[in-house]
Amino acid sequence: MHLDERYTMYTLACHLTDIDGFEPLYVNEQDELWLERYQGKTSQVIRLFHGGYDWKNHLKRDIGQVFQKVKAMKQHLRGKHIDIHNIYIATYAPVDDWHVLKKPLQLNEKNPIRMHVYYLSENEKAEELARLQDTLGTSFQDTAENLSESDKEATLNSCRTKLTDQMTQKEREVRNIFSYGKPFLTYFLLAANLLVFLLLELTGNSTSTATLIAFGAKYNPAIIENGEWWRIVTSMFLHIGLLHLIMNMLAVYYLGTLVERIYGSVRFLLIYFLAGIGGGLASFAFTTSVSAGASGALFGLFGALLFFGCVHKRIFFQTMGMNLLIIIGINIVFGLSVPQVDNGAHMGGLLAGFIASAILNLPKKRNRRLQFSALVLYGLIMAGLVIYGTEHNRSNPAYQLMQAEQLITEEQYEEVVDVVTKGLQTSDTIDTELESHLLFQRSYAFIQLNRVDQAVEDLEQSTDLNNNFAKAHYNLAVLYGNQSLEDKAAYHIEEAHELDPDNQDIQQLYEQIIENHP
Repeated sequence: MHLDERYTMYTLACHLTDIDGFEPLYVNEQDELWLERYQGKTSQVIRLFHGGYDWKNHLKRDIGQVFQKVKAMKQHLRGKHIDIHNIYIATYAPVDDWHVLKKPLQLNEKNPIRMHVYYLSENEKAEELARLQDTLGTSFQDTAENLSESDKEATLNSCRTKLTDQMTQKEREVRNIFSYGKPFLTYFLLAANLLVFLLLELTGNSTSTATLIAFGAKYNPAIIENGEWWRIVTSMFLHIGLLHLIMNMLAVYYLGTLVERIYGSVRFLLIYFLAGIGGGLASFAFTTSVSAGASGALFGLFGALLFFGCVHKRIFFQTMGMNLLIIIGINIVFGLSVPQVDNGAHMGGLLAGFIASAILNLPKKRNRRLQFSALVLYGLIMAGLVIYGTEHNRSNPAYQLMQAEQLITEEQYEEVVDVVTKGLQTSDTIDTELESHLLFQRSYAFIQLNRVDQAVEDLEQSTDLNNNFAKAHYNLAVLYGNQSLEDKAAYHIEEAHELDPDNQDIQQLYEQIIENHP
């Protein structure tokens, strides 16, 4: 009987894997096999156990342990719902009434795990196999009675070898997937970022806007007006402060080594740069401020892992799946809730990294239609970001302010007046503080052009919109003092001094005006 039972267990397992689409999850050559089939968002898990129990309570205890085992492996199963088919193969059934356990069992929880129990004993094998066939829809027929012992032994060994080889092959495939490449380019990128940061600190300061722009940060006026599109790439290697560098380099190390092992060095480098470019162009299109950092490329590596998950769903969820999705979700929420975070670069990098991974595909996999479609999609999205970003920036008052500041450094004062005037045409929709700063920049250009009355008018409007603008009050004090309007000069220098008492220029003018003012 022992041979017949093992023959039934292994031939049933082979039939389920060969004919019914199940895959082996675990093979214990002595007494236990686990199989799974994913179908319609449900994982059907089969547990074949060669062994029996004398009493129903002992059987119930084992059923409880099977429930716990499946709960523990739930994250490694693909289905949202789980059905267990728990099959016992033994000579004798429990002596007391175990048949109550034939009724489907389930745990009381959200998305409950359900279990069907079958007990293939000598007296009830045919009945229980028929019930199994009806539930699973399998065509398995037990042929143990029609074969000699030597044939049974040969068939049993063949099935056992086949299942063991399938498990070994699966394990080998997983190992090969995570060891295709060696992460030496990740270390090169780490070194490059660290070297650039050191140069930033030695030359000026990594938190200085002027230093960042000089080294190639994403600066929209230079990109649009001067055609410096190379800033989209160079900004990937700049970081604003030590904390920014440390956080991004930790992410480069952990994500980069994993992605480079999966995709290989060449694919990894292309994904990194294509994602960085996508993140940079998204930042250009949706964010007017000066930006720097490897965040777009890093989110692209998240996208590469998501594409890997689409191709290897089981391995993805068995290894990194839920943890990776949670990390991405946290970063998205953090980016949306913290104004200083360049969320456009993050989302653009994530999408571009996913599409770049589809263009290159995983090693040893080809899908020319998918790859060509992804390439076209990437090109269209990048072109769209360039076109939209250019138009969006030129109609954005914040961009006009940045452009005006740049033109002032170049002493192009007539152009400053034109740019600010254009920006102020949308004054009904812009923030009052931004409007105040635009007026201040135009007033400075008017001063340089010796159009003092217009400068005074702009400064008065600027302080009306933002009475806490110390520089505007100071400039008004200077202009009114030059016109011998002492009362107005005294009022504005007092306002400036109250707002910024440590400013030496304000302090000096304050002493000069107030001392001469009755």
